[in-house]
Amino acid sequence: MLTMLRTNADMRRMFVAQVISYMGDWFSFVALVGLIKDLTDSNFLVSMVMVSFSLPSFFASPIAGPIADRFDRRRILVAVSALQALAALGLLLVGADTVWLAFVFQSTVSALAAVIGPASQAAIPNIARDEEELSKANALLGSTWGVMLAVGAAIGGVFAATFGRDAAFIANALSFVVSGIFFSRIRTPMQAPADLTKRRQRLRPLADMGEALTHARRDPVLMALVLSKTTFAVGSGVVSQLAVLASDVFNGGDGYRGILIGARGLGAGIGPALAMKYTGRDLNRVLKVCGVSSLTFSLCYLVGAWMPMFAMAALFIVLAHLGGGAQWTLSTFGLQMRSPDELRGRIIAGDFALVTLTMSVTSALAGLLSDAIGVRETITVFTGAAAVASFVYINATRRLRIRLLSSPTSEP
Repeated sequence: MLTMLRTNADMRRMFVAQVISYMGDWFSFVALVGLIKDLTDSNFLVSMVMVSFSLPSFFASPIAGPIADRFDRRRILVAVSALQALAALGLLLVGADTVWLAFVFQSTVSALAAVIGPASQAAIPNIARDEEELSKANALLGSTWGVMLAVGAAIGGVFAATFGRDAAFIANALSFVVSGIFFSRIRTPMQAPADLTKRRQRLRPLADMGEALTHARRDPVLMALVLSKTTFAVGSGVVSQLAVLASDVFNGGDGYRGILIGARGLGAGIGPALAMKYTGRDLNRVLKVCGVSSLTFSLCYLVGAWMPMFAMAALFIVLAHLGGGAQWTLSTFGLQMRSPDELRGRIIAGDFALVTLTMSVTSALAGLLSDAIGVRETITVFTGAAAVASFVYINATRRLRIRLLSSPTSEP
């Protein structure tokens, strides 16, 4: 991986841009959940912060995918990063009488992120110089998200406690500006030249996404990869309750919240590297690990929620997100390998829309249930449902995995 970053300047620029942006995101997240908890003392509204990070992406995805396929991806990344910086500064206006602004501005940042995600992920196969480098890039970038979550959340909790939450919001806005600068310096074309000549300047969101869906429905492997994240998302609403677990069960403030959220990132940072080393470019193994990883996520959260000591709970959160990080990165890697470049942005956007919708619904329901029965009981309910969904997925993809094992290069 270090050799790839040293010799591929544009992959290095993409990596640095992602590192800086992720760091700012998690600075902001820890500060925002702490602010909402202190202003409202509502578990439901804390969970709605998680919803504001995910649901807007669902609504933006039908246009985000076509944008990523129809227009220059580098220019998209630069322009959208600038808009995110402006929206992030809006969080400075949040106060006791203006709590609603937190959801407005964070939702705006998240909706714009729905454009960044497909554009950057669809570009990576073009920046990578061969399939081996594509595999390494996914392992690295997938781990980067988790590592920056761990570092950003842990440092962000201390930073917010030391310098104030407004300082964390300003740091987030600056991170978007710096990321945009690095995106602007990428010189490798992010689309295949033949595809650029065919793009339409007039967007047709429903028709364009429908074209990608039609292609995916013809390929059972592609559909299995898309649905794998949804299986994981059935239980991912419990992530919105990490801040509540830290405060209500272990009586901690922003520092404890940052540690638990950082534990999530540590697991998500290690998981992709381990999983990619095992699976390589074998789609049979990718599908298998996606299912097992979702099951690991569910069971470890279930155990971790009932640990009597904060350190033990944090350890099981790390283990849970070894599975969660592996699942997310492997399913995206599979989509990159299986999708044609002219449809890749839309397929990735559709995948993102489905998982963010599921995460938003489960996060909102988890918040409501947590207010009613308690955070530990809520985590038990949702992780139990996710474990069942994981068993179903593993069983449902068994024949498909056998087919891939016997003919790994088969096309739809």
